[in-house]
Amino acid sequence: MKQTQQEIGALPFLPFAAPDIGEEEIAEVIDCMRSGWVTTGPRSKQFEHEFGAYLGGQTQAIAVNSATAGLHLALEALGIGPGDEVIVPTLTFTATAEVVRYLGADPVLVDVDPHTLNIDVAAIAHAIGPRTRAIVPVHYAGLACDMDAILELAAAHGLKVVEDAAHAFPTVYKGALVGTLGSAVTVFSFYANKTMTTGEGGMVVTSDPELAARIRLMRLHGISQDAFARYVSRTPAWFYEVVAPGFKYNLTDIAAAIGIQQLRKIDRFAQRRAAMAQAYEAGLADLPLRLPAQAGPGATHAWHLYVVRLEAAARIGRDELIGQLSERGIGTSVHFIPLHRHPYWRDTYHLTPEQFPVADASYQSMVTLPLYTRMSEADQQRVIGAMRAVLQ
Repeated sequence: MKQTQQEIGALPFLPFAAPDIGEEEIAEVIDCMRSGWVTTGPRSKQFEHEFGAYLGGQTQAIAVNSATAGLHLALEALGIGPGDEVIVPTLTFTATAEVVRYLGADPVLVDVDPHTLNIDVAAIAHAIGPRTRAIVPVHYAGLACDMDAILELAAAHGLKVVEDAAHAFPTVYKGALVGTLGSAVTVFSFYANKTMTTGEGGMVVTSDPELAARIRLMRLHGISQDAFARYVSRTPAWFYEVVAPGFKYNLTDIAAAIGIQQLRKIDRFAQRRAAMAQAYEAGLADLPLRLPAQAGPGATHAWHLYVVRLEAAARIGRDELIGQLSERGIGTSVHFIPLHRHPYWRDTYHLTPEQFPVADASYQSMVTLPLYTRMSEADQQRVIGAMRAVLQ
């Protein structure tokens, strides 16, 4: 039965994303605040330890105040600087490229694969030049890139790989978790709309002890001695040395307190997201849409985002679809406006849409549908029903 405008207007608004915070997180934060230690301290260290243990192996985890900070620290630790080039996909958030500019280096934007929307390996190969030092693949929406091919290509050219895994926790690629795939560094995000959150925050992981030491040093002003160790020492420990011009990228214990409890729920969160993705697949399959790529054998998709693309046969365009869903109280987003369309990147590097045909065409047809663990089945069926009403 078709809903009336009055019935539609009475329904609560559904955002495209929302954090799933429970009483456990609230209690952990309260305990943290009562402890008197609210900046980087014991809970940050606990969060790092438990995150590293979740990934397993020789992984070292370093908590930071954003994934952007983590990417900056990773590239700095690898020695990226003026005159260097770093290859990144155009279909990503600006942070992936801007951190390259922080260091005076140049991002080289490349197109994406039409099926997965992950970075195109052939485009990477074509973009490698004498100044290329690193590749930053982005695991788009929570699906792992073709990491075997990327790592093989990087090794052949003596390049470092830093994985932008802001969407990809916990993503599995060929039986192994992203973060353990053999790249130099992997960076995760815990922003409010991610698969788990600390409000703002991120985690840098690496199995290279030298890189880990440099990242830890630069995370907090380039100071030679850990601030927490100095402040809790029972003997005088006031002396420290600044050995490099570092940054202020540490994660607070208040944020880590949220992360500790979120991490304990991540497997349940992942299962719920996967079930929701399956429900969308079933409910939208006969509409004029290109649905997201699925993970292959031995792999899992984190389903941070559920991005559909309108087919040419659809009777309305992307912007009208977003508008009609909004009228029905359903929030959406677009991931992403490709970097080559933004004034800074376009004008600085003289970029045109024709250089990125897949990303540009995909952008013009894509919309991100609501997917978050607090959504009920009825909420999701409402989205599916609205999509069917608009597109059939």
